[in-house]
Amino acid sequence: MIEEIIPADIEREYASLFEIDAHLDRLVKRIELLSHVNPLNIEKEKQRFFASKYTYDPIFRYPKLKFDPYKLHRLFFSQRLELITDERVRKLYRDTIYFYSNMVECIETIGEGEPFYFNSLQVYGTPTERDVQNAKFILHFADEPNSEDMEKRFDRHEAKIYFQDFVAQYDFPLNIKFSSHIAAEAMVSNITKTLLIKKNVQFSKNELQTLANHEIGVHLVTTFNGLLQPLKIFSNGFPKNEETQEGLAVFSEYMSGALTLKRLKELAYRVLASDSLIKGYSFADTFDLIHNQYKLDRHEAFTITLRAHRGGGFTKDRLYLSGLRKIYKRYRQQKSMDILLTGKVALEHEKDIEHLFQLGLAKKITHRNLAYAQNLNSNQTLDFILNNLK
Repeated sequence: MIEEIIPADIEREYASLFEIDAHLDRLVKRIELLSHVNPLNIEKEKQRFFASKYTYDPIFRYPKLKFDPYKLHRLFFSQRLELITDERVRKLYRDTIYFYSNMVECIETIGEGEPFYFNSLQVYGTPTERDVQNAKFILHFADEPNSEDMEKRFDRHEAKIYFQDFVAQYDFPLNIKFSSHIAAEAMVSNITKTLLIKKNVQFSKNELQTLANHEIGVHLVTTFNGLLQPLKIFSNGFPKNEETQEGLAVFSEYMSGALTLKRLKELAYRVLASDSLIKGYSFADTFDLIHNQYKLDRHEAFTITLRAHRGGGFTKDRLYLSGLRKIYKRYRQQKSMDILLTGKVALEHEKDIEHLFQLGLAKKITHRNLAYAQNLNSNQTLDFILNNLK
């Protein structure tokens, strides 16, 4: 209830805003892109691809839509934004509606090749030349020797116990489910507030620490902080929030001491895979680039290629490295991260969030990222790299 979060006089003053915000909340709950873009037959197509000696073009199947895209578009644009009296807030909601609408177009065209790819560009953009140069800079560094913490010896059930122990530090519940239909080893579903763990995957101790600080320490922290805000836009997502969210999440890995050069290289490979899309690379071409030219293990190369090519060309992965660069720069400037943890928000909208605070339409965060309290990174190579990204 709104009245439990903000004073009644503010609720009355911004009644139209809260009504529009509530309408959008009901619509957005149906369009979580990641739940639609992850193929249903990853393992089957992976086996076919490997059996073909890396020449077969995988044919992925995707979940069926559970909404009418045209009707959803119409409902988004039926919102009477002119009733929002504050000009800055009105523009924020207008931009947000365009952002959600672009997301619907993405979901509507999943599996259609170029139409999906161009819609993906609308939402996530494509790697810049600077992004590509940063990725290549990272890949110049020699691999570090594997430690005992890098050995994959924990199954999904042991991973579940690890995450349950980890979340005990935080004052929010953790719902965990196993899934065979996700591209990552683990991911958060914002809508269901669930941590999904991939079936039939072995984890190393470092991977568990990485995933916990990334998925729980940031993605779930911002989910639950967003739900405690007066406006639902905080939990549903500001326009183009992914770069900031993923930057915060990888920075959480760094501060906890979990980030490795191997992980940083993974983010660099993702940039190159995303960049290969604009060059017209096929699935096999991107795999060849990552596996044969850069000599990455074929299973890891397949995952990176899959993440880039799913749906018809998905460029979200390019944002992890650029997001980390921006958040690390902010850290070096000794700026607080608290305002960026208020929900699914974006650095570009920091002034808008401050404005909402001034209007009494936002509140301080309840949940903090515990890793941000102390820098536990001891890897000087990582510091050198992060300090020298362009």
